[in-house]
Amino acid sequence: MDLSIVIPCYNEEAGVPRLRRDLLPVVAQLAATRAVEVVLVDDGSQDGTWPALQLAFSSLRLPQIRFKLERHAVNRGLGAALRTGFAASSGDIVITADSDGTYDWSLLPSLLACLTPGVDLVTASPYHPQGGVAGVSAYRLLFSRGSSLLYRLLVDWRLHTYTSLLRAYRRPVIDQIAFESDGFLAGTELMVKAMLSGYRAAECPAVLRSRAAGVSKARLARTTWAHLRFLGQVGLWRLETASGRQQRGGQTWSPSRLSSAGENRK
Repeated sequence: MDLSIVIPCYNEEAGVPRLRRDLLPVVAQLAATRAVEVVLVDDGSQDGTWPALQLAFSSLRLPQIRFKLERHAVNRGLGAALRTGFAASSGDIVITADSDGTYDWSLLPSLLACLTPGVDLVTASPYHPQGGVAGVSAYRLLFSRGSSLLYRLLVDWRLHTYTSLLRAYRRPVIDQIAFESDGFLAGTELMVKAMLSGYRAAECPAVLRSRAAGVSKARLARTTWAHLRFLGQVGLWRLETASGRQQRGGQTWSPSRLSSAGENRK
């Protein structure tokens, strides 16, 4: 079964050498049993990320491994970079991952092992009882933990983390679930809509660390507001479902119509 790994990058020039160093051994391990495709998307970086990615990956020739580089002319946001990566990918399983080293690449085999029959997507979970956090600022943890708690209340209490980008999806989830967000909400929007549409999600305990190089591109206030808007939509959908009223304007109000409009990443 082929595997695609989609990695969005934005102003990550300083971290590209570390990305190559830490990623390649894990990809080689995975390629021992399947074909692996790594799709790196430069989301309109304003530094030397694009030439650094070309230098690090474009000339690599490794058995069972293919590297694809995609580029946005301008910064369009994390969600847009994910859509570009998904469109360029071909694997039966698609992993999305941060480029900044917040999760160890060595976690990928464990993530895939959790994608058992009947499970459609797996998320890395630092807030799982067996997970952990190291060196992450308190205010970012407050946002991430708080958001995940609200999603647990509205979507599925059994899952502890809803804000991680490190995930593994079966192809039908990627092909059938649309998400609107261009920003940091995108990964959560995709996961929540998939779960509300009946896809089964599972967790892989993980340790979340502070980024290895560079600075975070997230704007906390904007991202918080985006999650609150989306949470409101999810809560309203839950109320409509519980009361049996799912008709709006003559159309069934399905999870795919939940809106994340107004949120982007610049």
